[in-house]
Amino acid sequence: MANNNYYETLGVSKDATDDEIKKAYRKLAHKHHPDKQGGDEKKFKEINEAYQILSDKAKRQQYDQFGRTFDQGGFQGGQGQGFGGFDFSGFQGFRQQQGQEGFDFQEFGFEDIFSDIFGGAFGGRKRSRKKAGKDIQVDVEITFEEMVQGTKRNINLYKRVVCDKCHGTGGEPGTRKETCPTCKGSGQIKQTMQSFLGSFSQVSICPTCKGSGEIYSEKCKKCGGDGRIKDEQGIEVDIPAGIQDGQTLSLEGQGEAGEQGAPSGNLYLNIRVIPHPKFKREGNTILSNEYITFSQAVLGDKIMVDTINGKIRMKIPSGTQSGEVFKIRDEGVPFLDRRGKGDHLVKIIVKIPKNLNREQKEIIEKLRKTE
Repeated sequence: MANNNYYETLGVSKDATDDEIKKAYRKLAHKHHPDKQGGDEKKFKEINEAYQILSDKAKRQQYDQFGRTFDQGGFQGGQGQGFGGFDFSGFQGFRQQQGQEGFDFQEFGFEDIFSDIFGGAFGGRKRSRKKAGKDIQVDVEITFEEMVQGTKRNINLYKRVVCDKCHGTGGEPGTRKETCPTCKGSGQIKQTMQSFLGSFSQVSICPTCKGSGEIYSEKCKKCGGDGRIKDEQGIEVDIPAGIQDGQTLSLEGQGEAGEQGAPSGNLYLNIRVIPHPKFKREGNTILSNEYITFSQAVLGDKIMVDTINGKIRMKIPSGTQSGEVFKIRDEGVPFLDRRGKGDHLVKIIVKIPKNLNREQKEIIEKLRKTE
């Protein structure tokens, strides 16, 4: 991992809450996902590694206490000492196995850390390796009016869905499950490997049954045992009123189906709001300009003003200056996180006539003399 500080990788402080860590991870994972245009696979792996540690209370506590000890000099010290000279002799789980040269990590909590480094699982723990479904990203355009009022969209996706013949099991209907011949039903394959700490017994997931210990006597003829097929699927999506341009909606489990019943990916909708020819948005406030004549500004008037909900009558006081702003309450953009709406601000622009006739000039001249 390029950055040895997991907190820096996720951009959070050391005292960040679990929720803050989760939000930071989701934001960065979405940004750097390899399937996304401009994604960064290396960065994505670093983010996932950091999240795997910091999202687990036990792992996070070990990391906060000992740090990334593998990057800090490795194995040091004499008998009973481990990483960076730390004394593990008091831990019963960190013991020499009978009849073997090496250590048994089954009872101690470090098997998860070693599994990340050596690519396996220690201590006989079963872990499914069935592939989760991929996330899908779709750009959705909505109008300014739809942004204010909320709307629905029918999204058609050609993606991997659960096989309708085997219902995701991967087995041909009517066939039975059998004990996996590779792992003999354990779901794991045990191997012995060497490292700088000595000889270790490594337990990895069985590649044949993917950890379940069982396989079907015959694979589904429609999906080939994967539990998924490619098909077109439609989904109706509610786009809430007040959503921001560039904001992403996340629909959990609406991405591609996972392998043989593994979790589905998510669907991410990137919202694009088409600019309006008259209205602009600032926060939850709508801005617009209205033009009035010189006489209306001087004498005052009542004018019809365009709002997102239609025209309304607005009073222009006498002596109104060009550039003056009037507020129309509750005619703005709805708040996403609470009830109510923003306001609509109308900027008045006085139109100064360029070509005056003789009579108009005389009137203006008289007015100037009285100022």
